[in-house]
Amino acid sequence: MKKVIRIILVAVFTIAVLGSLVMLYNKSKKKDTVFETKTPFVSDVIKKSVATGSVIPRREITIKPQVSGIVSEIYVEAGEHVKKGDLIAKVKIIPDMVALNSAESRLNKAQLQLEDAKLVYDRQKKVYEQGVIPEAEFQKVRIEYNSALEEVEAAENNLQLIKDGITKKTGGSSNTLIRSTIEGMVLDVPVEVGTSVIQANTFNEGTTIASVADMGEMIFEGQIDETEVGKIREGMKLELTIGAIESQKFDAILEYISPKGVEENGTVQFEIKAQVTISEDAFIRAGYSANADIVLDRRDSVMVIPEGLVKFEKGSDSTYVEVETDPQVFEKRYIETGLSDGINIEIKSGLNMEDKIKGAEIEIDKTEQHEG
Repeated sequence: MKKVIRIILVAVFTIAVLGSLVMLYNKSKKKDTVFETKTPFVSDVIKKSVATGSVIPRREITIKPQVSGIVSEIYVEAGEHVKKGDLIAKVKIIPDMVALNSAESRLNKAQLQLEDAKLVYDRQKKVYEQGVIPEAEFQKVRIEYNSALEEVEAAENNLQLIKDGITKKTGGSSNTLIRSTIEGMVLDVPVEVGTSVIQANTFNEGTTIASVADMGEMIFEGQIDETEVGKIREGMKLELTIGAIESQKFDAILEYISPKGVEENGTVQFEIKAQVTISEDAFIRAGYSANADIVLDRRDSVMVIPEGLVKFEKGSDSTYVEVETDPQVFEKRYIETGLSDGINIEIKSGLNMEDKIKGAEIEIDKTEQHEG
């Protein structure tokens, strides 16, 4: 039994030693390093700057009430087209109790003054008709009576305005009726029937009843990095790519570059605006995110190579590549480069279309190479 165990242990030890030797042998195998080669080709080189932003209407306004109260009627929905003067909503006034009490008191006083003025007027009229007093004296009484009538009417109108926001004379021009101030599409109606709203004043911008915009004239509003802003100018052409409409691109003309930058996430960004050309069959919704490609420079149909193949001489501005003279034998050759788009670079001189340029390393096992 002991002999069997000894044989098993020797066998296990032998297998472990052989496995270690095999692993060490595999690691010690020599590898040949070869390089892939690439040849120049003809392509367009376009240097672009990309600005991110969104497409918005050039003219968008918010409709706010002229009085405070509660929304009692809403006549439009988002997406509807309205003309200037069309009804948007109606507001029911909730009168201020102090103002209401003051208006009612004013009306009561005016009515008392009218009663007194009428008594005086009727009495003086009889005396005047009898020829007892001159016309000039009666004229003063008549003016006081007419003034009392006017004061009662003014007090009634004031009370009606406070309670209802409308008078008999104003009719349909009540400030409780909210109307559109421009022609366009209703983008949003952020209130519901029953919502309390307040008018715009010195201390508050007021409650927005609806937002209306002219969707026929859209602009791209975006931001561009400070490293690129010096390369662009008003009037340059842009090509817009809208995320929601990937199959179609839109042309735009740059019309505004902000003179002041804003720091965001450690970089300074400048606002730009561009007028967008929209085809008749396209509908762009307000707020679509978009990217604008601004062509800074371009070269058409020129010799190019991948920019990663170009090397720079230390201590100078010279550039060179390594060209294959024999299989896997390379020599340094100086070249003159031109425009780069970050991927390919233009070659002005120093290379031919047939040249093979040293590229990335490819490692091949020596044993596999010999077996092949």
